[in-house]
Amino acid sequence: MTASHSSILAYDSSDEYRPEPAPEPQPPAWRDGSVRIGIHTSIGHGFAGALESAAKLGSNALQIFSASPRMWPRVGARISDMDAAEFRTKRAALGLGPLVIHANYLINLATSDPVMRVRSIHAYHDEIVRAIALGADYLVVHPGSCCGKTPGTTRPVEQGIRDVAQAIRQAARGMRLCRKFDDLRDWGLRLLLENTSGMGSTIGSRFEELKAIIDLVPELPVGICLDTAHAFHAGYAIHTEPGLEDTVTALHSTVGVGRVGVLHVNDSKTPCGSRVDRHEHIGKGKIGSEGLRRILNHPRLSASAAAGRPGRAFLLETPIDKPGDDRRNVRRLWELAGIAVKHAPRAQDGFTMLRRKREGPGATQTNPVRASRRK
Repeated sequence: MTASHSSILAYDSSDEYRPEPAPEPQPPAWRDGSVRIGIHTSIGHGFAGALESAAKLGSNALQIFSASPRMWPRVGARISDMDAAEFRTKRAALGLGPLVIHANYLINLATSDPVMRVRSIHAYHDEIVRAIALGADYLVVHPGSCCGKTPGTTRPVEQGIRDVAQAIRQAARGMRLCRKFDDLRDWGLRLLLENTSGMGSTIGSRFEELKAIIDLVPELPVGICLDTAHAFHAGYAIHTEPGLEDTVTALHSTVGVGRVGVLHVNDSKTPCGSRVDRHEHIGKGKIGSEGLRRILNHPRLSASAAAGRPGRAFLLETPIDKPGDDRRNVRRLWELAGIAVKHAPRAQDGFTMLRRKREGPGATQTNPVRASRRK
């Protein structure tokens, strides 16, 4: 054997195969700092139909239910892979975001009734599973009511707060949700607690109560959904300029403005501090057009990267009393946000979510989402 054939090639580390590192995940397009305005749309014609409704109403964001909001779905109710894939594809094509899912209204995470508590935790867990399947960005839930085991009795708010936190932890168990609040790369889902009007023994009408819940679940990505009508009902004078500044200051000193992922923008039929939850058309209620204009344009509540939170959305939960109310309320929000009609997403002329019960003379109207949105 010649020397040339018997020589051993020296190891060269540069010959090793080194795969290209995975690219850093890019933020979704809706977090570009642009104004995001949407509305709660019906899933009566399927999940894909809800996306089409949002687009036809001139929205670039939306909120939906993942199942009936006023019935207990069977435990473990899921969305098929095919339906979820179709939904994700259509949403991407329409450029809608963020996607917010509102949890079932029957869920009460603060209850001490053992049967109701088990039902609520199971239902909330299933809401998380369905939200992840659809690729939702936020899941909104009402904290619940401090009702006791005996009908008509209540418990201390502090105990209710602990019960809510524990219920959230139990519902999220096994979901492998991200532990770091600002890092959503695992699932991209944030859990939001909605502030309440303060009716009865409900928890969450004060920002301090929401902060106390969040502080008890530091391992989970929990923030808040700020409902303008609910804050107004609870006594926050957001209809005036000084009152709004005081509210934003109170919000920042407790929960932190950065934890506000979504705003439900609703006018109110009842006065400030009424603790009676009644939503009204934009500009027709006690908060009024100027009050809502200040909210939509407040730098700390905006989607601006400078002072607000990129991707923060303003979502409507207003009534639809007559055809076109939904479309008009969406357009009014764009106007109050300072976006000219020609620069806002174009709505389809004549489209409305209000449908007739039957065709023909004297037909009455029915709204497929109004009842479910009246909180």
